[in-house]
Formats: sequence, C-alpha cells, structure tokens
Amino acid sequence: MTPIQARFQSLHQQGRTALIPFITAGDPDLGTTRAALQALDQEGADLIELGIPYADPLADGPVIQAASTRALRAGTQLPGILQMLAGMRLQAPVIIFSYYNPIYQLGIPKFMGEVRWAGGSGVVIPDVPLEESPELREQAQGQGLDWIALVAPTSSPARMQAIAAQSSGFIYLVSTTGVTGQRQVLGSRIPGLLGQLRQYTDLPIGVGFGISNPEQARQVADWGADGVIVGSACVQHLAEGGVGALAAFCRRLRQGLDRREV
Repeated sequence: MTPIQARFQSLHQQGRTALIPFITAGDPDLGTTRAALQALDQEGADLIELGIPYADPLADGPVIQAASTRALRAGTQLPGILQMLAGMRLQAPVIIFSYYNPIYQLGIPKFMGEVRWAGGSGVVIPDVPLEESPELREQAQGQGLDWIALVAPTSSPARMQAIAAQSSGFIYLVSTTGVTGQRQVLGSRIPGLLGQLRQYTDLPIGVGFGISNPEQARQVADWGADGVIVGSACVQHLAEGGVGALAAFCRRLRQGLDRREV
C-alpha cells in the first residue's frame, strides 16, 4: 500500500475528507516553499500538491501562472526543488504536479526515480492524455508512485471508465471546464459527476479547480468527495500574506471540513 492509499484508507475509517492544498515550488523562493510545506503539514493537510513551475501552464489560471513566473524568475529549477523536498520529513504525502516538458528534459525514468528519492508519493501530469501515458505510468508505478489521472467534466462515460482503470492513489475530478482559479459559485454538475465516476471505480475521488473557501470545501465534501483540492486560493494567500496567512487559511479549511466553527 502506498502512502497515498494508506492516508485515504485511514481517513475513510475516520469518516473524514482529505484536505489537499497546492502551492507552487519556488514562489517566491525555495526557502519560503520549505516553510510553507511545513506549515501546511502542521495545520491539517492530509496530502500536499507541489507544483513544478512552468512557463506555459495551460491548465492554470492567472494566480498560479503568476506564481510560476515568480518562481522561474527566482531561478527555481527541478533539481533544486527535489533536493529541498528530500531534506524534509513531512507527515502528509507529497504529490508532484508537473507539466510534461520538464519531465521530458530530465528523462522519464530519471524524473520518476528522483521524485521517489526526494520522498514524493505520487504524480499529476495534466497535459499528457491517457493514450500517451503508458511509459509515464509504468515508470511511476515502478518507483512505487501513484499515477493520479484527471477526469474532466466533459469526459464521456467510456472515457471516465478508461481513465479510472489506469489510475492509482485517487482520481482528480476537475470540477469545471476551463483553467484553475477561485470561483464564487461551484459547478452544479459536481454531485452528478461524482456519482457517475463512482460507477467505474472504487478509488477515492478528489475534486479540484475553483474551491476558494472553507464553505465551498465543506460543500464538496457533503456532495461526496473523498478529497478537496485547493490551489489558487492557497497560492494567493501565500503571495499576499506569507506563510502565516497560508497556515491560517489551511487551518480554516481543515476546520470547515471537520464541521467546526470557522
């Protein structure tokens, strides 16, 4: 059992929903990223997504695009990110979120091996379609990493079934069409998409894109998600208020998911 699988199993037994915050590595520098990871780990994150900065992040909205730009301008590179992560001891499993180009530049086997060496537990690669993923999946799973695939709201039932069959750890359900970013109202299709996807898999389902506050996180949990992924809002809190603001926001998200006063 992988660390991600074990975490979801434990949460299921407790009747709790996974909190999965996202931050961009190197925004504004790796020292801040290290402190942010520690804060998220201490404030209730069950898993953490760590984004590799990329110059053309097609799935990301302006907040995360700006974070990638800041990180790249600071000279952040993949080897330094993994070196930083390797020196940490976190309770929450870390998922590496990367576009394909940095992986291609390093080489797929080397990338997966170094993610494992650094202590990563899974990978999300949003710009590689299912048909082009066999080598990536095999190399990830050969290193004991979970391959976390994305299901879009436009995916057909057959497509959902095919993606679910090749996924491990959990499935990332994109809540709405378009790019990442905070939204005032969540997509009304989420409950139906969750129900449809559960026809094809027993894997946990994490919902992301657009979740901006504790109330929305709780709503997604009430709709039946096993995990709630919060990206742009975390990145914005870190950018505007530093690690302290991010830690406080994570604490509020955790309290919201646990139905405590927020």
